[in-house]
Amino acid sequence: MSSSAGSRGSSGCGDGGGGGVVLGSGVSKVQKSACGNRRAMGWGNDDSVGDARKFECEYCKKVILGGIPGLKGHLEAAHKETGAHRFVSYEFELGKWEMVPLLQERWINELGEGDEGASSEGGKRKRMKGVDSPSTNIIFRKNLKGDACKTIASFFYNNAIPFSVAKSDEFKEMVDLIARHGIGFEPPSDHEIGGKYLEQQVISTKKIVEEHKIFWKRTGCSILIDGWTDQKRRTVLKFSVNCPYGTIFLKSIDAFDINKSVDKVFKMMDDIVEEVGEENVVQIVTDNNASYKAAGKMLMEKRKKLYWTPCASHCIELMFEDFEKKIPLHKETIALGKKITAYIYSRNAIISLLHQFIRGKDLVRPAMTRFATSYLTLGCLNDKKGALVKMFTCKEWKSSQFAKTKDGKFIENLVVDGRLWKNIGICLRAARPRLKVLRLVNLDEKPAMCFIYEEMHQAKEKIQKSFNGVKKRYMPLWDIIDERWDNQLHMPLRAAGYYLNLQIHYSPKFKADFEVTRGLYDCIARMGGNVEERNKIHSQLENFNNRSNYFGSDLAIGLLRKHTPGTWWDSFGFEHPELEKFAIRVTSLTCSSYGCERNWSAFEMVHSKRRNRLKQKKLNDVVFVMANSKLAKKKQARWVARPANEHNIDYLSSDDEWIVDSDENSDNFDLDTPNEHIFVQIGENAGRVVGGSKDDLEIPDFDDDEDNDDEDNDGEDDMEDDDYDGHDLKYLLDI
Repeated sequence: MSSSAGSRGSSGCGDGGGGGVVLGSGVSKVQKSACGNRRAMGWGNDDSVGDARKFECEYCKKVILGGIPGLKGHLEAAHKETGAHRFVSYEFELGKWEMVPLLQERWINELGEGDEGASSEGGKRKRMKGVDSPSTNIIFRKNLKGDACKTIASFFYNNAIPFSVAKSDEFKEMVDLIARHGIGFEPPSDHEIGGKYLEQQVISTKKIVEEHKIFWKRTGCSILIDGWTDQKRRTVLKFSVNCPYGTIFLKSIDAFDINKSVDKVFKMMDDIVEEVGEENVVQIVTDNNASYKAAGKMLMEKRKKLYWTPCASHCIELMFEDFEKKIPLHKETIALGKKITAYIYSRNAIISLLHQFIRGKDLVRPAMTRFATSYLTLGCLNDKKGALVKMFTCKEWKSSQFAKTKDGKFIENLVVDGRLWKNIGICLRAARPRLKVLRLVNLDEKPAMCFIYEEMHQAKEKIQKSFNGVKKRYMPLWDIIDERWDNQLHMPLRAAGYYLNLQIHYSPKFKADFEVTRGLYDCIARMGGNVEERNKIHSQLENFNNRSNYFGSDLAIGLLRKHTPGTWWDSFGFEHPELEKFAIRVTSLTCSSYGCERNWSAFEMVHSKRRNRLKQKKLNDVVFVMANSKLAKKKQARWVARPANEHNIDYLSSDDEWIVDSDENSDNFDLDTPNEHIFVQIGENAGRVVGGSKDDLEIPDFDDDEDNDDEDNDGEDDMEDDDYDGHDLKYLLDI
């Protein structure tokens, strides 16, 4: 590079003065000439042509007008081109970044000097020469961030990446590490991502699995089998293993042919038990369909020390399904709720209006299961009742084109009519206790095996109380619950877990009925070991029942509710080793097979078509790493407060019936039918439970006092129409 100071003349140099650093093809100091500043970025990339406002670019030999600003603009615009300018890119960008801290430091120093003494001319500060305005860095960074964000957004659009990925911790950590590296970061190639780095992740994940296996030997474990069938009737099954230390994902398989045969299902179960180790397995948890039930019995015949148990989450979900399908009031109220949400979420203008009243929150509350979503969403509608009524009575709505359509009038009448909210309250009184049990078994915050027996009993009592003890109100609900409980949920392991739960056993209300005692001794006979060990367990139970020895110590009693039952037995059962081992394996169990990642699209990708073995192995490795990574985060989240919007409307599929008005829903309601006809149908044509209760399912108005004289009434005052406590529902929104 060359530059001639003398050829510039001695005047007309308005590019600023002061000290600095020149960054050209190399980083070197350039002396200041008489004409002014040669330290500004861009010097060293030019040759003088004898005019202070004209320079020749050393890269392309083009004459640039406008002095240093013109040269800077030329280099900035041309550094991405090929040819002569391909070498200026890194050098010029590096110069810009290295100039920033120098300019900032100089500006701060000279600003301090300017504060000490202002110019005597009008009290104005002296202009600092040789330093750019502090806004230069801000503007430069703002523009750079905008370009980066646009590029990231384009990456999402062009590769069909879900927008929710931007919320993930990995995405934020990736961006942060790239920013720390700075200019010149080279991303990994596709071969490195699918090769070296994938292998590293697989090795790390397998180490985590080995850590879990250590706990399996002491606490026992549960094999969880969860399945999904896609629109092409392909069935994917995934296998995971749960213990108090957490849940790990083992593998997934294409089970299209397996589910057709009980023998094949049995072999599949038997193989996975062999893989995990029969001595470690206490139970295998699956859905409740006939093939799994039959195969589970066959497995218990072969494997004498373990149990097959149906998934509690699935059983409770079936209860909700029965509520909706067998009780007309529930069916019609949920259908009307879907009508309201689908109408709103199908129209952008109404969504914008809605958010003005509900402050950006959603009306639909997705849950892990379909029918739980229905009742949680009814709860959300109930919580937003006031906001919805205000929205459909405000001036903006009344003056809109939607308010003049028959659809809009129908929805408006639904919302402002108090009978809908009354029916929603009735549905929620029946569903809320069940939702709490579902939350218990799904979140895995504590071993559900010890608590589900008691929670189910308390849920029935709460339903009875919420309907004021009137049999014809709560008995149809009880009949549905009892049918599912007796056939699917009442299992020996759950009875034994109830008996061995210190928090329940040492309470004054504890009572071991025949079913509980029989379940306990069934488990002892199956899991207690040889005859001598079983006899010892039986004798040690006497000390446990009587709180003898260390069972009754102040420390042990004081920590009953500060430990999970399994950790309590591990701490205070040392005087009774046989009973301790048995109790730990029973009280450490889960009840649900939903413990693994339920992102079925990833599993479907692995099994959607035939591939060569190398590519299939890579896909299996990707799912293995992904599923276990998500499970590890779920484990860490146990001790962290859950964000209120962890599950939002984005988790619903784009064609979900709660946000898209289906033809089926439209046919169910004639938009020209007056609303009073609909509510008469709900209130008066309640009918009976199909194949269920013998009692009349008609639910009278809650303000009708004639039921106060009913012999089944517990004497409490009737509840108001809309006295459902919506705040309690917030506790359930983590399902």
